[in-house]
Amino acid sequence: MKIVRNLSKAIIVTALLASSALTAFAENIIIGRANEPSAIDPQFSRTGNNQMTADNMFDTLLSTDANLQMRPSLATEWNNIDPLTWEISLREGVTFHNGTPFTADDVIFSLNRTDKVPNSPAPFTDVVSSVAKVEKIDDHKIRVTTKAPNPALMEQIGRVFIISKAAAENATLEDFNSGKAAIGTGAYQFVEWKPAESLKLKAYEGYWGEKPDYDMVEYRFIANDAARTAALLSGSVDLIDAVSPSDIVRLEGQKGFKVFPIDSGRLVYLALSMRDDTAPGVDDLSGKPLNPNPFRDARVRQAVSMMVDRKLMVDRILNGSGVPSAQVVPSVLGGYAEDLQPQPADGAGAKKLLADAGFPEGFGITLYSSNNRFPGDGDIAQAMGQMLARGGLKVNGVKTQPYNVYAAAATKGEFGAFIFSLGASTPNSEANLRSLLQSYNKDAGTGGFNRMRYANPEFDAALKSAMEEFDQAERMKKLQEATRIAMKDQAIVPLYFQKIYWASRDGIDFTPNLAERTIGQDVRKAK
Repeated sequence: MKIVRNLSKAIIVTALLASSALTAFAENIIIGRANEPSAIDPQFSRTGNNQMTADNMFDTLLSTDANLQMRPSLATEWNNIDPLTWEISLREGVTFHNGTPFTADDVIFSLNRTDKVPNSPAPFTDVVSSVAKVEKIDDHKIRVTTKAPNPALMEQIGRVFIISKAAAENATLEDFNSGKAAIGTGAYQFVEWKPAESLKLKAYEGYWGEKPDYDMVEYRFIANDAARTAALLSGSVDLIDAVSPSDIVRLEGQKGFKVFPIDSGRLVYLALSMRDDTAPGVDDLSGKPLNPNPFRDARVRQAVSMMVDRKLMVDRILNGSGVPSAQVVPSVLGGYAEDLQPQPADGAGAKKLLADAGFPEGFGITLYSSNNRFPGDGDIAQAMGQMLARGGLKVNGVKTQPYNVYAAAATKGEFGAFIFSLGASTPNSEANLRSLLQSYNKDAGTGGFNRMRYANPEFDAALKSAMEEFDQAERMKKLQEATRIAMKDQAIVPLYFQKIYWASRDGIDFTPNLAERTIGQDVRKAK
């Protein structure tokens, strides 16, 4: 049984007060962002750019501290009655941006809706897949029954953004994008979204938590790294995210500006599609689609991993802005397996494995990547292409696309070999293992981010055992074992954990968490 009582709302990003005055900012702040959301509907896509936007306007049942430990938010207490039953108490006195009260009906509606949003490129399906039913006890208490024992239930449903049932019940995506249905309980409320340009928010006077310092927050979407840095230096924005590694030294040497490094839990990885008998962009040496799909052979996946020089990638391409990885979460999170460490590149070993798998001369491959999702993603793709070519593959090309286009295409299975990323948002590895590596099953709501369609019954069984283990220490051991199975099978090719950089004008100071998201209400004016 787990009971948590009446703790104050944890703020995702803890702001620190600087010593200098901040007269230039007045009551407004302008933030330059590399990526804009694909929609304002907070349940439309579980990608970082969307969640970063939703965090301002919509609350969740639980929030996280700097180390991703869960804390109460709209839920104040939760009690595991028996292995299948939970009772959750909801915060009283909370109102939506339109003044209507927040009740259990809104939570039930939000939980039931989150896996039914049409055309979602990255659905929240897996966070509610274990839920059998949600019942109302009274206006501020609900009962959740799970399909099987699930000790991580609150870590999962606690991340669902809560929306107003009255505003969203019959709303379209355009109703959210226009602001009509974008009614949350967060510190800021919607003002205006101009796609590819800006998003404006204003402080909600009836907010239940700590009052934000700024009356207005404007996000300006500036995809180009150099242009975003130039906007900060010129004074047209006050704070920027995703600082390019090549701009860090420049900004650190400028008087009146600050750079904030963040060790994030976001894994950048290479995915190898196992969906079909042939994989898009994978062909034989004569240019014909290769059947059978070589990525269905673990030896080929292992060979590809051995071609990658992770240290060179981090040191040379990213100027040190990363930590080489061999698994899905960093060492500070539960389920991390200490014995799984990145290995040096081994070209000879890679070629031997390819030969053992029946490809002594290699095969053709086209590598795909975003070009504006995270700092250096286009450069990483080019470097990866060179590494794969040296390892024995015929690299026919490296193709990059804007993230909003790229993410949807990757979800549809249009790429055979593609670079993607996944951030950590819970205290341990279970959520990432479930969403990224568990066998995909739309009806069961599993493997929501498993764009490769990796499937291994041994891994699924090990993960299921971990997911149903209520003893915390034993659960972590089982998560480690599941990780070892998947990494031995080279389900994905982990590359590195990002080191994220933000930069600001003097007068702003903050300490973001491992989820690397900074939101408007958590950026404080200096006093």
